[in-house]
Amino acid sequence: MSVERINNPSLKGKPVLVGGYERGVVAACSYEARQFGIHSAMPMKKAMQLCPHAIVTSSSRGDYSKYSRWVTDIIASKVPLFEKASIDEFYIDLTGMDKFFRVTQYTKDLRQFIMKETGLPISCGLSTARFISKMATNEAKPNGFLEIPPGREKEFLWPLAIEKINGVGKQTEMRLKSFGLYTIEDIAKTSPELMEKYAGKWGESLWQKSQGIGSAEITTDWEQKSMSHENTFDSDHTDISFLYQELVRLTEKTAYSLREDEKLTGCITVKIRYSDFETTSRQEMVDYTALDDALILKVKDLFNKSWQKGRPVRLLGVRFSHLIPFTMQMSLFENSAEKLNLYKAVDDIKDRFGSKSVKKAVNVKQRDKDGSGTE
Repeated sequence: MSVERINNPSLKGKPVLVGGYERGVVAACSYEARQFGIHSAMPMKKAMQLCPHAIVTSSSRGDYSKYSRWVTDIIASKVPLFEKASIDEFYIDLTGMDKFFRVTQYTKDLRQFIMKETGLPISCGLSTARFISKMATNEAKPNGFLEIPPGREKEFLWPLAIEKINGVGKQTEMRLKSFGLYTIEDIAKTSPELMEKYAGKWGESLWQKSQGIGSAEITTDWEQKSMSHENTFDSDHTDISFLYQELVRLTEKTAYSLREDEKLTGCITVKIRYSDFETTSRQEMVDYTALDDALILKVKDLFNKSWQKGRPVRLLGVRFSHLIPFTMQMSLFENSAEKLNLYKAVDDIKDRFGSKSVKKAVNVKQRDKDGSGTE
């Protein structure tokens, strides 16, 4: 799902790619684009070869977070138990609600309510097991609802190709097909012992899934583990001023996301990819913070410790991990609490008038021969 597509009616019905241009990767794509064989994580260059007329737009994590929280709040107010499996995927446990509501109708009503409130398309699957619900959701896309009633799991599963099972990658798919297993029914009619021989320890799990056997348990303490931004350049760069400016931009962008999610970070990672695709990363623990100046200082320090001076850089990335809520204690010095409030006020201005409405007056330059710089 692409937020840009929802907010821009002119993109409706067209193949849309979200991500970096030329040498970047596809972060997300519309269903129209997927018809050309495009998928997330595909190099943008290859995606454009498959669909030259696709519309490429940059992503906005701020919008994704906003809509994710919006949907989360609605679900939390409507159901007793739910799991947020990712920024745009939820599992809902409606066990026992059949005593008070018709579960099928309740699910349909909830889906319609979310779509009406947010304007987002919602695909939904209803069944007795997590993995079946996810597969039903995939089959319901785009923007559909599919229920698999109790006792009819095999009827739904067996005609599907083996690659429809969540977690079956290309390598496992080719291996199973080499043994003549093409559909889930083929797996179901193979003994568990033989499946274990074909697919190792995962063979028994595949056989159980083919029988419609799966857990309905959900986890209610989902937390995002990290957040990051990176950029693949149109051309390779060795200029320290340019590289510093990009590090500052990426850090500010990720720090904005951090504060928007009301999180502090305790670990910073800087990623460098060189022109020959060799990739290195360096990380260090820091006092918990969400302040741009402290984060930028550490990011530059990590870069200076990692970069092989003069070697062309293709990509830079900044990642924050070890995230905790604002409500937990933060190591602050002097006026850092006031700084945090100032940054949040600036974030509010960006939310209202756009991310480019407020910028730091940064003068990045090479200060000495070891590649250090000042702001």
